[in-house]
Amino acid sequence: MEELLIAAPVASVIFVITIISSLFAFSNENALSQMILHPYSVSRGKRVWTIITSGLIHGDWMHLIFNMFSYFFFAFQLEIRLGHWQFGVLYIVSLILSDLPSVFKHKEDYRYYSLGASGAISAVVFGIILFDPMMEIQIFPIPFPIRAILYGPLYLAYCIYASRQNRDNINHDAHFYGALAGIMLTLLLHPGVVREFFHGLGLS
Repeated sequence: MEELLIAAPVASVIFVITIISSLFAFSNENALSQMILHPYSVSRGKRVWTIITSGLIHGDWMHLIFNMFSYFFFAFQLEIRLGHWQFGVLYIVSLILSDLPSVFKHKEDYRYYSLGASGAISAVVFGIILFDPMMEIQIFPIPFPIRAILYGPLYLAYCIYASRQNRDNINHDAHFYGALAGIMLTLLLHPGVVREFFHGLGLS
C-alpha cells in the first residue's frame, strides 16, 4: 500500500475518501440524503454540490465493492501514466460531466435519485484503454478476458441500449458520458497518448 501511495497519491486519497464516505452514508440516512444527486433540485439551483458528493457514496456493499475493485485495477495505473494533477482533474471533471446529462434528463422527475462513482470510473477505464488498447479486461461473468480495444465499443453500445431499455436502477447515462469524458480529457491532458494508442495497436 505504501508503494501505491507514493506512485499514485491522488488515486489513493480518492480511493480512501470514497470508501469512508460510502460507509458513513450506509449508517447515516441524513448524510446520504445530503450527498445523493437529485436532478430535480440541482436543475433549480439547489444542492448543486451533490453533482460531486454523489460520486463519493454508494447504494450498498456490492455497489461499493464492484466500483472500488474496478477503480483499484485501473485508477492507479492511469495516474502513473497520466500524471498526478492530471489524474485529479480527469476524475473530478469526469464525475461532473457524467452527471450533467442525468440532471437535464431527469430535471422534472422529483422521484429520481442517483449515486455512485461509476461515471468517473468509466472515465478512468477509458483513459487507460487509450494508453494500452491491447490490455486484457476481465468482465464478470464472462469466463475469458477481452481486449480493451474490443471492450470499449461494446461497453458504449451496451450503455446506450441499457439506457433506452431503462429496466433497472442503474444510471447507464453516467457510465456512457463518463467514458466519453475520460477519452476527451485524456486526449486534452496528454496529447501524446494518441501516439501511444497506435503504438499499442502495432500501427506505429
